[in-house]
Amino acid sequence: MTAVDLFLSNKFPEALASLQAKTKDSMYHALTYATILEMQAMMTFDAQDMLNAGNTMKEAQATCQKFRKKSTVADSFNNLVHRQNLEHFTEEEIHAEICYAECLLQRAALTFLQDENMVSFIKGGIKVRNSYQTYRELDSLIQSPNYAKGKNYLHFEGGVKLGVGAFNLTLSMFPTRILRLLEFVGFSGSKEYGLLQLQEGALMYSFRSVLCTMLLLCYHTFMTFVLGTGKGNVEEAERLLKPYLARYPKGAIFLFFAGRIETIKGNIDTAVSRFEECCEAQQHWKQFHHMCYWELMWCFTYKRQWKMAYFYADLLSKENNWSKVTYIYMKAAYLSMFGRDDHRPFGDNEVELFRTVPSLKLKIAGKSLPTEKFAIRKSRRYLPSNPIPLPVPALEMMYIWNGYAVIGKCPDLTEGMLQTLTEAEAALERSTATELLADDQCLLKLLKGLCLKHLGKISEAEDYFTYIHLNERKIKYDHYLIPNALLELAVLYMDHGRREEGVKLLERAKQNYKNYSMETRTHFRIQAALHQAKSVSENGVHSGASAVL
Repeated sequence: MTAVDLFLSNKFPEALASLQAKTKDSMYHALTYATILEMQAMMTFDAQDMLNAGNTMKEAQATCQKFRKKSTVADSFNNLVHRQNLEHFTEEEIHAEICYAECLLQRAALTFLQDENMVSFIKGGIKVRNSYQTYRELDSLIQSPNYAKGKNYLHFEGGVKLGVGAFNLTLSMFPTRILRLLEFVGFSGSKEYGLLQLQEGALMYSFRSVLCTMLLLCYHTFMTFVLGTGKGNVEEAERLLKPYLARYPKGAIFLFFAGRIETIKGNIDTAVSRFEECCEAQQHWKQFHHMCYWELMWCFTYKRQWKMAYFYADLLSKENNWSKVTYIYMKAAYLSMFGRDDHRPFGDNEVELFRTVPSLKLKIAGKSLPTEKFAIRKSRRYLPSNPIPLPVPALEMMYIWNGYAVIGKCPDLTEGMLQTLTEAEAALERSTATELLADDQCLLKLLKGLCLKHLGKISEAEDYFTYIHLNERKIKYDHYLIPNALLELAVLYMDHGRREEGVKLLERAKQNYKNYSMETRTHFRIQAALHQAKSVSENGVHSGASAVL
């Protein structure tokens, strides 16, 4: 626990040093050491950091293996026929099982960040399934009347709740087509049970309580926005964060989450202050700065302060390796939002920047990031000698990251964004018509519809969303607009009591459209909206939750 305390106090080198000497002899030292390195790799997306994290986690797995119950050939054959009788394991062997399973789970988590489509997760097959099966068996052990608690039972039970909760919550979010594949090989998940397990784990005084808390914070402040409909439980996130922020007032991790909570509450100025405070709190891990730069870039986008947003996109393009394509694209996007007389920093030109985007493509685990594919496809409009400008590229990417759900909490920001979109629409009408006119018109309709929805102008918003799917045959390239317009119209209907109509539109968006930009992310959002529709009956009563894992 000392190393964890050092880590949460921003003393990262000291935390690693206190663990490293015992990584070959202690499963918990090995696991914690590997976990910290993996967190670093997840933030940098640096190839060498990822390689080091993966190798270190494998070594931690080998250390855990030394403490697992030794099996004879007869035992191995018997385990193929019957499940292991975990009640006969020693306390050390039980802890070795949970640590070994956690190593596998964390390796799967690293793969998830590398590939949003989860293809690699599925291909991981046997390793991930072994982790899943271990957690299932350990969860059953805890429920067993013959379960005898050892002196370190809180750490063991906390580990089970972390794994069971993480698997249930993650699996429940998958789009139907991926979920069917996973169910075919024995996976299943319940969002409600996953959240319950993580909540219980967060309240326990255990080695994993902070990990349960951080996973819940990620879910409520990020996953529900990026892969959902933007309906995270902000109150729960604040409750979870409060005791940690009190104990670690300068803890970079917690200051970052504090900033994110203020963002999704619509308190953008306060969020900016929190992210700046996070950057000032420590200098050891620049990765935390980069996470803040990304959030600050969006905060200034919401405020329509294009020069400040450009500044942070530029910093990211120079310092971070996650996606040069995305960062350069955003630099160009913000420059395109500048006024005609505004000074261009560093002499940058948006057309030239857009033209460099395709050459910067990065492949992680053999696959390109979906966001990069989107940016590259949009940038191709600038390759000809007479390019067709994108109308509002920064505000389009803001939709991809569900930023309209953020500004929707603040009428002033929404009104300002609507004004910018209206001006862009007028400029489009004045310009010479091109083959991409319908694409640009429909994009502006979608974004204006979102602003109007959040401003309570429901009928107008409905008209804008409907316009898009009524004109879908006119769209030449931006086919992603059609299922997303149906998704937004469905959410609008469900928010105003028209649940059955909303579900029909969601099914239509899910079944009738394929091979469009950011398809997987759209399917994640459709799944989240369907879950919302199914979990609340027409009279507003929530359905009960049952354990699946």
